[in-house]
Amino acid sequence: MDKQNRKIRIALPSKGRLAEGSHQLLADVGLPVFNPNPRQYIAWIQLLPGLEVIFQRPGDIVISVRDGSVDFGITGRDIYLEKKGENGQILELHNQLGFGKCSLNVIVPDELNEINQVADLQAYQQALGRPLKVATKFPNLARQFFTQETNIPIEVIQAEGALEIAPTIGYADLIVDLISTGTTLRDNHLKRLTDGKLFDAQACLIANRERLKTNPETLKIATQMLEMIGAHLRGRQNLAIFANVRANSPEEISERIRDKPVIRGLQGPTISRILSQNGENFYALHIIVRKEELHKTIGELRKIGGSGVVVAPVNYIFEEEPQEITDMMKALESEK
Repeated sequence: MDKQNRKIRIALPSKGRLAEGSHQLLADVGLPVFNPNPRQYIAWIQLLPGLEVIFQRPGDIVISVRDGSVDFGITGRDIYLEKKGENGQILELHNQLGFGKCSLNVIVPDELNEINQVADLQAYQQALGRPLKVATKFPNLARQFFTQETNIPIEVIQAEGALEIAPTIGYADLIVDLISTGTTLRDNHLKRLTDGKLFDAQACLIANRERLKTNPETLKIATQMLEMIGAHLRGRQNLAIFANVRANSPEEISERIRDKPVIRGLQGPTISRILSQNGENFYALHIIVRKEELHKTIGELRKIGGSGVVVAPVNYIFEEEPQEITDMMKALESEK
């Protein structure tokens, strides 16, 4: 099939937590995937009629986007970094979709009491008198780490399936693998090195760079998805706070919060007059704050006389110029 004349496609993970997270995210932003027959590997999104949805394994998604048979994909950033290749054909549109969180780490057996940091592996390797055998599903990233961060010679053993058994049965000295909760490590008597984390990762949205540059409809869909996903993820990190404050004027309230860093809001508070039934001077204060700052917010509101505080979730925050779209356009413009 001609790649230039085919339908625009997005590939989603076919199963597992990345699949669940992808479907949930798209549903949350008003772009639910319609798949009447779970046995079929093709679906669609009703609000994006020009987009065809297909389902693949996370690693295959990266390859499909890289070679241009698929325009967009949602996959793990760890997998993207491992398989993206060197031709620069993949553009990462969003690297923090909020699910599938994990980290890639250097892991050794618990019994190696003297090895707690990457530098400790030097003496271990010299004692063995050969390169360290490293079992991993991420050979490119493992080689890159040991080449750039250490002078320790290694032999990478690419493996699939559970890696935790590799040191126990002796076909590897250590492993480079993903960690989410750490429970599997403890159960298999393994430990991560204190400075052996390669990076943190989560789900990401990727696109074929050439299709974005040459197909206007592909770029339009990218803009639509980034607009909705970015606004939703920004909103999810924040809360809307409403409070009543007794004061003689909005300026008086503004003066009270001048030295209160949390309740200043994104650009400043919204203050409006309350038509009080008893004639008292009350104003309604409306601000947006980060979720992790809720406790501080309540404290600061009380200090300025706030009462009747109402807290509500924020579903979306749409910016005048969404950063995700700006970054995408800059990346495409830089190649002209």
